[in-house]
Amino acid sequence: MYRLIHTEGAARRGEFETVHGTVQTPAFMNVATAGAIKGAVSAYDLKKLHCQVQLCNTYHLHLNPGEDKVKALGGIRRFTRWDGPVLTDSGGFQVFSLAQRRDIREEGVTFSSHIDGHRIFMGPEESMQIQYRLGSTIAMAFDECVENPAEYAYAKASCERTARWLERCKTEMARLKREEEAVNPEQLLFGINQGCTYDELRIEHMKRIADIDLDGYAIGGLAVGEPAEDMYRIISAVEPYMPGDKIRYLMGVGTPANILEAVRRGVDLFDCVMPSRNARHGHAFTWEGRRNLHNAKYELDDSPLDEHCDCPTCRGFSRAYLHHLFKAKEMLAMRLMVIHNLYFYNTLMEKIRAALDAGCYEQFYRENLEKLERRI
Repeated sequence: MYRLIHTEGAARRGEFETVHGTVQTPAFMNVATAGAIKGAVSAYDLKKLHCQVQLCNTYHLHLNPGEDKVKALGGIRRFTRWDGPVLTDSGGFQVFSLAQRRDIREEGVTFSSHIDGHRIFMGPEESMQIQYRLGSTIAMAFDECVENPAEYAYAKASCERTARWLERCKTEMARLKREEEAVNPEQLLFGINQGCTYDELRIEHMKRIADIDLDGYAIGGLAVGEPAEDMYRIISAVEPYMPGDKIRYLMGVGTPANILEAVRRGVDLFDCVMPSRNARHGHAFTWEGRRNLHNAKYELDDSPLDEHCDCPTCRGFSRAYLHHLFKAKEMLAMRLMVIHNLYFYNTLMEKIRAALDAGCYEQFYRENLEKLERRI
């Protein structure tokens, strides 16, 4: 259940109560694709990094180790040792990312596995079955994430199919809750808004899925190549048609600036691989801007990675040492950087919530927007 506490313009401060804990929003969900954060960060680490929600990938867990094994081991939370809420995506993003390996029909999508090429079929029912057996807190409806730009006619047909798939997802989840022994009988279902960058399609689709009583609503199909200004325009166009008493999730976004902009437009939840992926390549998000630890200027820099951060990495190690670890190709470089970036994102959300609580989000937004995007 979502409870709206306070608003400032379109920005929302709230709480999202689930069977696995209450999430303070706006919040960032840390992406553990195959049940772990890339960069050797465990569920126990996440607790120290102020994480509230872990996100896992349905498609990848289906391939390895398989949802039946995860269920036999007590579900995704017991398997990973993360005791807070878990959101599982639907596999719908792979409709986009594996475009050369799939065939879309009304029944669902046939993929070629990226691991060994074997054929996999996933439709709304299969996606719900996989997620139900994983036992996540939140299951995402199966959808088609369409590339931007896409032809209007194709985008419209895709929206209509995604809406039909959503109704099948809801029906299948209800059946599973009646008939199958559950890891989590209180599993929630979120629907996903699609429509590329066509305002009319986005609004029409949002109205249609808002009529289906769901636990939350997501905006999908953005941050897939379109300009940031288009993304912001779509969020603003769709937001008035999203149920005000339900939580709102912007999928796959994004940079700190993207988050500041989207919170300002009424979004509650975010996820993105960017903090961990960038960290593994030596790029740190800091309160002064972005740093590239591969740069030679850090060879003799004994300063903390971010002088305004109190994460384990910044408390214990210098820029020079991190530069050395990357140059030496030590795994510790990735771990320390991922720890920092996840801590940064989670504490960014804490500061956003504090600013909303104090009624000064607009000031916080203006003071930090350009600074956080700066490349040092």
